[in-house]
Amino acid sequence: MSRIAARFAQLKAEGRAALVTFITAGDPDQAVSQQVLAGLPAAGADLIELGMPFTDPMADGPAIQQAALRALASGATMEHTLAMVAEFRRQDDVTPIVLMGYYNPIHAWGPERFAADAARAGVDGMIVVDLPPEEAGELVPHLRAQGIDFIVLTTPTTDDARLPVVLANASGFVYYVSIAGITGTASASEDAVAAAVARIRRHTDLPVCVGFGIRTPAQAAGIARLADGAVIGSAIVQTLAEAVGTARAVSAPLALVGELAAGVRAARP
Repeated sequence: MSRIAARFAQLKAEGRAALVTFITAGDPDQAVSQQVLAGLPAAGADLIELGMPFTDPMADGPAIQQAALRALASGATMEHTLAMVAEFRRQDDVTPIVLMGYYNPIHAWGPERFAADAARAGVDGMIVVDLPPEEAGELVPHLRAQGIDFIVLTTPTTDDARLPVVLANASGFVYYVSIAGITGTASASEDAVAAAVARIRRHTDLPVCVGFGIRTPAQAAGIARLADGAVIGSAIVQTLAEAVGTARAVSAPLALVGELAAGVRAARP
């Protein structure tokens, strides 16, 4: 069983949803980023999304765009991102790590080589924001050969005709983007999320996690009552950004993760 499947099975047995946290690899520098990554599980993260820094993160809002720029300015590369995962695995062999980003760096690396190198580092899943189902054949077979899940994005505009096409390559879990827009800029109503999650579940048995626009423990708890996981990125990245250059650069984002985790864990009776 993969780490992702094992974690969702564990959470189902516990009767609660997952807290899925996002940080950008190398933000604001390699040392701080590695410390934050290492501290996420103890702070309460059940799964970790690690952003692959890219110069043109078109689906991301200002907070994550700035995180990518800080990382790149500090010298972040794809080699560094995979090295971060490998270092994390020296201490933690159970927490799932999902790389999230854009296809251009993967294409430049070579899809087959990238899948093998990612698996060797300890990556469990991939979210490739700008790789449509019609072109996913360039990458998905190589990921499957290495036991890496391909996690697809669905949105409010993914209708019932389109959903089966999007879900055809899916494994691990389904990421529902709850707003039509960029990260960190707005929040969907719980009624809208509940309807969307129910519709997705009619098409798949995979866990459904919801992201975009979740910033507070109360919002995370609301999503945790409706879905299999709540994904929080911009709020964590922004908290880190506000603490850059201070003694709280590591502790501040981890403290927020602790608060979000408490909200998720208290969400269901």
